[in-house]
Amino acid sequence: MLMVFPVVWVYWVFSLTIVTYVSAFIINRYKEYGFAALVAFYTIYLAASQIVATRLIEFDLGFYTFFAPAAVFLYPFLSQAIDMINEVYGEKKAHIAIIIAFVTQVLLIMFIVMTNSLNPAPFFEYETAWQSIFSQGIRIVLASWVSFLVFQNLDAYVFAWMKSHYPKQVFLRSASSDILSLTLDSLIFVVLAFYGVAPLVPLIIGQIVAKNLIGLLDTPWFVWYKRYLENNSSINNQ
Repeated sequence: MLMVFPVVWVYWVFSLTIVTYVSAFIINRYKEYGFAALVAFYTIYLAASQIVATRLIEFDLGFYTFFAPAAVFLYPFLSQAIDMINEVYGEKKAHIAIIIAFVTQVLLIMFIVMTNSLNPAPFFEYETAWQSIFSQGIRIVLASWVSFLVFQNLDAYVFAWMKSHYPKQVFLRSASSDILSLTLDSLIFVVLAFYGVAPLVPLIIGQIVAKNLIGLLDTPWFVWYKRYLENNSSINNQ
């Protein structure tokens, strides 16, 4: 019996390839616009992960199945995006990007709360579903914000440190900074969001395994991004 290949990985590979190539192309051709492009991708990753996190999914590794928010497929992209910024524009710009992205998420929640305060049209049939999805508890929101600020700033710092100490080890600095920051993110978020209301250990393990697995899988795209910039830079300088 043939095993069905999950279509989610097709979307995952396609989207990651598009973002990586477009980012590298813009930086190579129009470096002054590269930072803005990377921040735009970074922000949409974060906004999308905040929205899809409300859906819990079954994560099947083939030999073990666990449950996690759907955002585990997107959240590791944040680490890659901040690494892409850090690699070209430096640690200071990476921290600036984190602040910009955080402000956009505060605004996103404000806009959702604002629209939720309005009375729905009498013929709008999906009000209950809408409210159940977009009425996140303040505890969940705060946990998400705290974990984001901690793990992304840590990622930026560790990546910059690894780059200065191991400048040739492209895969190492991206993978190591991602693993450390994504693990810490899982610990902080789950404890702050679910302590006293849900079993912490299964949720922490699920998030750590899923995020780090996907974080490792997307690291070759970062290496490709680095190689593309190096190769095309040498061509342009001839």
